[in-house]
Amino acid sequence: MTRDALFPEIEAYRTGNLRVSPVHELYFEEAGNPRGAPVLFLHGGPGAGINPKHRRYFDPTHYRAILFDQRGAGRSRPHAEILDNTTDHLIGDIEKLRALAGVEKWLVFGGSWGSTLALAYAIRHPQRVSGLILRGVFLGRPSEVRWLFQDGASQVFPDSWERFLAPIPVSERNDLVAAYHLRLTGTDAAARLAAAQAWSGWEASVCKLIPDENLIRESIADKMALALARLECHYCRHGLFLPTPNHILENASVLSGLRCRIVQGRYDMACPTVSAWDLHRALPGSEIRIVPDAGHSATETSLVRELVRATEDFK
Repeated sequence: MTRDALFPEIEAYRTGNLRVSPVHELYFEEAGNPRGAPVLFLHGGPGAGINPKHRRYFDPTHYRAILFDQRGAGRSRPHAEILDNTTDHLIGDIEKLRALAGVEKWLVFGGSWGSTLALAYAIRHPQRVSGLILRGVFLGRPSEVRWLFQDGASQVFPDSWERFLAPIPVSERNDLVAAYHLRLTGTDAAARLAAAQAWSGWEASVCKLIPDENLIRESIADKMALALARLECHYCRHGLFLPTPNHILENASVLSGLRCRIVQGRYDMACPTVSAWDLHRALPGSEIRIVPDAGHSATETSLVRELVRATEDFK
């Protein structure tokens, strides 16, 4: 491993595009050992996409890492598209990718929204999952959406919150997700981009224990901001497309006996630790590692170290 605790940089040995519907085509890649233990990486957002660093959580001599950009994200096409983009669609996409890869079951690794999707997928297809590694747990409950986008993190970051509020008239601020959804799906391209940058900038400002200006700049770049904001807002506006507000905890018993490691930054302002704790309590066999000097971002050194330790422990 390198000084930042990740495995050395590695190129994908296979890349491709998978047509999953008349509208959507997904970019995917594989890295590591083609005959190794399969692990599926699920990115956050929705809309964040994958990057080369994500390959580096996995020992390339042991794991066959399979990564993909979810609908509308990264290099998948069409970019930032919300049509036919729901949790059920993504679960179906994962199964299509699994069939393409010829995998019977795999370890599933997901952070933030990726943890939500990993859990929803495992509940639907428990026989296809050998284990779960989850970071920055988000269960998709209304209270979690309110915390980040209405009233919660705003009290810790009032300066950044003012910039988030700026595009929205006072008369519409009682439901900020609805107000942003109106602008992010509107016909005015300039208003869409301004709203997307405000949304993505807000989220980036709360993602690390020590706010990172480089991360904020990357997040408000046009392409990233549009995908992240449009898809996140779309999902939040529709209850994350989960059957009930507490779907994951209500169905956690389906995952009984499945090995699960939860890695959580103590000072996660995007996905507060109570959600990771609630999941841990609902899964008696799960392990939880609360990292005392970290926030939400998977790039924080202490979180990286704990995530790599998890992938090593699951060998």
